[in-house]
Amino acid sequence: MSFTSVLKTIFGDKSTRDLKAIKPLLNKVNALRPEMEKLSIDELRENINRVRADIAAATEADQKEIDRLKAEVETLPIDKRQTLWDQIDKHEKNITDTLETVLNDKLPIVFATMRETAARFAANETVEVTATQMDRDLAAAGRDFVSIEGDKAIWKNHWIAGGNEIKWDMVHYDVQIIGGIVLHQGKIAEMATGEGKTLVATLPVFLRSLSRRGVHVVTVNDYLAKRDSEWMGPLYMFHGSTVDCIDKHQPNTPERRRAYECDITFGTNNEFGFDYLRDNMAMTPEDLVQRKHYYAIVDEVDSVLIDDARTPLIISGPVPKGDDQLFDQYKSNVEKVVKAQQRLVTQILSDAKTKIASDDKEIKKEGALLLFRAFKGLPKNSALIRFLSQEGMKNLLLETEAHYLQDNSREMPVVTDPLYFVIDEKNRSVELTDKGIDELTGHAADPQFFVLPDIASQLSELEHIADPAARQERKDELMANYAIKSERVHTVTQLLKAYTLFERDVEYVIDENKIKIVDEQTGRIMEGRRYSDGLHQAIEAKEGVKVEAATQTFATITLQNYFRMYHKLAGMTGTAITEAGEFWDIYKLDVVTIPTNKPVARFDLNDRVYKTKKEKYKAVIAEIERLVGEGRPVLVGTTSVEISELLSRMLDIRHIPHNVLNAKLHQREAEIVALAGRKGTVTIATNMAGRGTDIKLTPEVKDAGGLAIIGTERHESRRVDRQLRGRAGRQGDPGSSVFFVSFEDQLMRLFATDSVMKMLDRFGLQEDEMIEHKMVNNAIEKAQKRVEENNFGIRKRLLEFDDVMNKQRTYIYDRRHHALFGERIGIDINNMLCDVVENLVQNYSQASDYPDLENEIMRVFAIEAPFTEQEYASMDKEERIDRLNAAVAEALERKSQRICEVAMPVVSGMLANTDYRGQILVPITDGKRRFHLRVDLEEAARTEGRAIVKEWHKALMLVTIDELWKEHLRELDQLRQSVQNAAYEQKDPLVIYKVESFHLFENMLNDLNTKATAALMRGQILVRQPSPEEIEQQRVAAEAGDRQQPQPQPRREPEVKEAGPQMQTRYNYRATKASLPGEEAQRAAASAPQGEQQRPMPIKNNNPKIGRNDPCPCGSGKKYKNCHGKNM
Repeated sequence: MSFTSVLKTIFGDKSTRDLKAIKPLLNKVNALRPEMEKLSIDELRENINRVRADIAAATEADQKEIDRLKAEVETLPIDKRQTLWDQIDKHEKNITDTLETVLNDKLPIVFATMRETAARFAANETVEVTATQMDRDLAAAGRDFVSIEGDKAIWKNHWIAGGNEIKWDMVHYDVQIIGGIVLHQGKIAEMATGEGKTLVATLPVFLRSLSRRGVHVVTVNDYLAKRDSEWMGPLYMFHGSTVDCIDKHQPNTPERRRAYECDITFGTNNEFGFDYLRDNMAMTPEDLVQRKHYYAIVDEVDSVLIDDARTPLIISGPVPKGDDQLFDQYKSNVEKVVKAQQRLVTQILSDAKTKIASDDKEIKKEGALLLFRAFKGLPKNSALIRFLSQEGMKNLLLETEAHYLQDNSREMPVVTDPLYFVIDEKNRSVELTDKGIDELTGHAADPQFFVLPDIASQLSELEHIADPAARQERKDELMANYAIKSERVHTVTQLLKAYTLFERDVEYVIDENKIKIVDEQTGRIMEGRRYSDGLHQAIEAKEGVKVEAATQTFATITLQNYFRMYHKLAGMTGTAITEAGEFWDIYKLDVVTIPTNKPVARFDLNDRVYKTKKEKYKAVIAEIERLVGEGRPVLVGTTSVEISELLSRMLDIRHIPHNVLNAKLHQREAEIVALAGRKGTVTIATNMAGRGTDIKLTPEVKDAGGLAIIGTERHESRRVDRQLRGRAGRQGDPGSSVFFVSFEDQLMRLFATDSVMKMLDRFGLQEDEMIEHKMVNNAIEKAQKRVEENNFGIRKRLLEFDDVMNKQRTYIYDRRHHALFGERIGIDINNMLCDVVENLVQNYSQASDYPDLENEIMRVFAIEAPFTEQEYASMDKEERIDRLNAAVAEALERKSQRICEVAMPVVSGMLANTDYRGQILVPITDGKRRFHLRVDLEEAARTEGRAIVKEWHKALMLVTIDELWKEHLRELDQLRQSVQNAAYEQKDPLVIYKVESFHLFENMLNDLNTKATAALMRGQILVRQPSPEEIEQQRVAAEAGDRQQPQPQPRREPEVKEAGPQMQTRYNYRATKASLPGEEAQRAAASAPQGEQQRPMPIKNNNPKIGRNDPCPCGSGKKYKNCHGKNM
């Protein structure tokens, strides 16, 4: 017995300890069961009403204090407000903590009530309760599960969900109660397939919804989001919680905003993330859709938080000259190099085979070198893969690789110099050699055409040029040349990757003449997703489809950082324990394994290992034939579209009927899954594991042995293999699973170690023989663990880069939020002015700098220096800052007062002389740009014009932040790309990225503060200037000055207009002198749907048509046109 086994015997394993801690709560829920069974259905509802009242009472005092402080803070001077905002934040935190305590206390009663409600629905065709207003509203809206009869609401136990009618027949098991407790606590519940994860989620989702703070249920695709919201929704609505699904509504619409205002909101991970980004591009509070991130449950949490986390969410828009790309231009050069490499590797491999077969030790050593060279040149070469599957060849390659990797790869150039480029398949990188650069350049006049110059040494050589103007001119020339060559080299590198590392029908497919990425975990097409850094354009050029224009990032976030914003995050999946370390390291999520309701009856057979893929696939077809003959359904899991189509052709030759489900045929998913559990049905699916649907078996199939799972290749991740196995054996069903493996499989090629290959060689495997042993399974799983560690390192690296941006993004979005709502904008502006003043005094600290400081004060603040040169020389730093701060604050107050003085006569006149009440448009300018501010007329009058000043400050800050943040994101994209070259100098790219991005952010903040300050100090109401005709009339009148009495000139007033409801809600400004680049593009990008684009489907209304004169379904007794149909 091992030491670990001894510890488990004494203390129990983690799963046992977790369940022991949860057992007391489960007992409390079960103890309430007899009491719940005695209650009427109305009394069950009353249970929930009391819980809601208790929650409201627990947080009432803090909420009242927050409201009082928010009202008081507006009456205080700006420098006195921060203390009150700190108190408000403290009360907000106290509310959150109080909610946790109350919800934990109410968990048994709420869980017991929900379980009893599910039991009543399962046992009765209809449930009759006293009608509430919500019941009446649901009936009036045409919901098929409720109708009104007098003062009673009749709830049915069957309704439409996901396009199919379902009948409620589920009641929570004890293990599902355990799962619900785990999810409520903010952990991951690992539950086997078929254990009812969707039903488990109803318990914590409903409990948390009672807080009225918004619960998000996150799914992997829109079908599941819509289906689950319709399937579980009636149970929530029965007890008064509102439910909606964001994927049913378009972005930036009132309907989507109302979906977020519901107590429970369903949606896909991408849409939740994109809405967060869109909200941080909004120009008015009315454009926002999301609330604060309170609680979320992520279904298939491993797929969302691990697999999808590798790809950041990006909202982008076009850039100037985005179509000016070089991919098509240099495609032929790269093709020439790739073909030359293919010819070379073919010859090298032929020579290697000959020399390895020699009895001479030295010649054999040369052959091993050639074999390793061929592997570095084209590791996916099919002839090389076949040769490496022969006995001893993989070991020979590994020994040779170890020899040349020693001493920091000092001798590696011996291997790589004869090649045109070197491929590192594990890290997905390609590097050109000198020989490759020569081949790429061809007969061009410049031999350094595709070589980046050493810009640092070139710039240092300019120091000897005495003339500053000539030196600057030469420096600009060198930098321009470097920028051109950098883009050229980047283009060629991405094209090389596209040709050598990305295969059609494996990593991507061509659909509708577009390159579409295939999710390697689920086999689905990832609509709207594109590879970054120009790689997608390179693949488009390779395949000859239209190369899309380059885009610029307007907003971006990784799913990792998005989901870490939630106060409490939970998840559920069938396979998370293999990634438990990553969940804890990144999200601080603990994984708890939930026991199955019935023992698993599936037989998991040992892997069957073959020498070649050819023999493996023959064995797979033979196994399918045998299983179909036994009357069992077969699910064949593949790792790519290409393999699924190959097996389909082989089955066609044998005349075996089958269905194929892959990225090209995903539209038939529901139909194929519905048939997959029938007798003799063969289904080929690319990693069906992640699809979130159960395969249900008929009684005759269960008698025949259940569903048979055949894996055609071990995946890099054990988790995906476990998902595939889990498709069989749901809820105690019989079944079996087996994986077929070959030496030529990707996992075996890349990650099988020397010891594994030696062990397999010792078995003396022949071409048509098979190995099946537990020891082989263990060896393969060790290889998978190494891949998981490698992939975790890649994901963590991505997160470390995004964490740098995330700190900056959080700061900017906080300032933007303050500007959007205007609550703390006064404090932000005050701090901003102080920072600008301090920077100026710091930069011009010497007495001799006074003339330059005087000019800067005039340029930035538009005021004269508040001290003379002699006074400045005699002051210390603090005194200078205080004097300048006071002068700036006085000038800003004077400007604000002037805006009020100009606007108030017009505002007062409109109130006195017109009946109009509502929003008005006030024109204001900073001398360069014109803004039309929407201000409430009565609010402007009540605050004596201060509301106009506040709107001016909000509009200016929003525009300035957006303009500079967008430019900063572009610079960060370029920086991230350029720092990767630091690895060649034995430097860590991440460290350089952190340092350089900090300096970029610091400069951006200085620019932001300076630009916003300069505009604030020049803001004024835009007064209408006289037209040319009026000027001409004045000139004529002036010439005739002696002949007639001059008339007094009318006072010029601003053009204040009524802001009707048809006008835009966003700030509408025009550039008069300085343009605002990309503003319209940014708005278009924020409004556009991101990610998966849905094909338009006809909307079917299956509800009975209600005539305008018919009685309203809500039971009020009124006609429909006078009740819920009044506005229709």
